[in-house]
Amino acid sequence: MRSSINIICGLLLILLCSSWGFYAHYRINRMAVYMLPKAMAGFYKANIEFITDHAVSADKKRYVDSTEAPRHFLNADHYGKNPFARIPKRWKDAVVKYSEDTLYINGTVPWTIQRNYYWLVDAFKRHDTTGILTTSANLGHYIADAHVPLHLTQNYNGQLTNQTGIHALWETRLPELFGNNYNLYGSKVKYINDPLAQAFKICKASFNEVDSVLLMERLLSRKYPLNKKMVRVKRGNRMVTDYSVEYSRAYQKLLRGMVQRRMRAAVQMVASYWYSAWVDAGQPDLDKLIAKPLNFAEMQKTRHEEAVFKSGKIPVIDY
Repeated sequence: MRSSINIICGLLLILLCSSWGFYAHYRINRMAVYMLPKAMAGFYKANIEFITDHAVSADKKRYVDSTEAPRHFLNADHYGKNPFARIPKRWKDAVVKYSEDTLYINGTVPWTIQRNYYWLVDAFKRHDTTGILTTSANLGHYIADAHVPLHLTQNYNGQLTNQTGIHALWETRLPELFGNNYNLYGSKVKYINDPLAQAFKICKASFNEVDSVLLMERLLSRKYPLNKKMVRVKRGNRMVTDYSVEYSRAYQKLLRGMVQRRMRAAVQMVASYWYSAWVDAGQPDLDKLIAKPLNFAEMQKTRHEEAVFKSGKIPVIDY
């Protein structure tokens, strides 16, 4: 039974593409560094390339770990109407109510966020530089995934409503085309008293956007012939079929800034989870863990990026 579940979940994650898309995950983790308080910022800035580069490592795990897929989503609508009033927050209670197999098939992202949070607390306590950086990057990835509405529904790719492909449109095509104009600087970091409750709160907010994500695209699709909706575009060295710029721009307009809002919320939450884990670990001196301080050029680069980010713009970064 479990092997079958793993295969199903593996296929689901492949269909989900690269969750937010590499572009968005890189941006979210990197910009979160610039939200941190001074006592943390030096360490994270000194390791900002690692935090950025490993923002998508959790996605890559699926190729070597058959249990990885469920960690990126939660099919909330599987649990009926008003699912967040029905799903027990404690893992043990949820297992008793629904069974472990059911939970794995329908995704575990809020519990994955909680688990990685406490791994990060432990890494801070042990002054484990590698553990802090690796877990911070992975935690950032799962938090970002929880901010994607289509990660909260069984209709994750519009396959149940004849909208197949909407997943990549919402979370990859739109950020890649228009993300350079997003303002991702929002609320300051906050201490999170209950990491699991906050994870469920994030999921609920994303789930509340699902109907709009699907409805807006369905209405738009009726106005566009296929040859205006889909076009051939170059990705790397390959020509692939993707949503046209015109169609994508129209969808972006209908969503009224939703993708930007969810990315901005993700940046703030990633930084807040990192900050809270550090506080819960006793606020260790992270400056002592800096193995290689930034050189002058690197320091100037991060200062420039931070200033641009906090001005409400997106710094130009080559990934």
